[in-house]
Amino acid sequence: MNVYDFDKTIYDGDSTVDFYLYCLKKRPLLILLAPAHLSGFIGYFAGYRSKTKAKERFYRFLRYLPDTEAAARLFWEKNISGVKDWYMKQKREDDLIISASPGFLIGEACRRLGVRSIASPVDPKSGKYSGENCHGEEKVKRFNQEYPGETIEAFYSDSGSDAPLAKKAEKAYLVNKNEIKKWED
Repeated sequence: MNVYDFDKTIYDGDSTVDFYLYCLKKRPLLILLAPAHLSGFIGYFAGYRSKTKAKERFYRFLRYLPDTEAAARLFWEKNISGVKDWYMKQKREDDLIISASPGFLIGEACRRLGVRSIASPVDPKSGKYSGENCHGEEKVKRFNQEYPGETIEAFYSDSGSDAPLAKKAEKAYLVNKNEIKKWED
């Protein structure tokens, strides 16, 4: 199987940010949550809040959406075209997308693409995590739990934080926009 990161790898942008901006257009009062968002990320960068907890603060905006899953479906109706052409040309049925973005958001995109996904376990109603943010070593842990003994033929990512998963793959590639080059250790 081939495994891909999603945001900035096969999707041209950050799907979580794009989804938030989409929701903000529909519900402008969500901007009132900006201080909570900011304090969450300040806490993370200052070292007293985990990435999972910082993102959980950000996802508070989900509480104010009447139907998050419906919003995600409408978002992808307009934004699935953000999936890069190079990926669409090489996409296979056994591909796996593994992302730190919320499962309800990535899951909808992957259903449209006809591929499988592993993503961060974020409750679409509350914004609370039911596990860890699917990032770095957590991606390897989640992959091993869901696909024990499986081999990753090729792995693609835009981020050095995915080095643990790149090391697990037979071949790994670093993606910069539409440029793909061999991952160097």
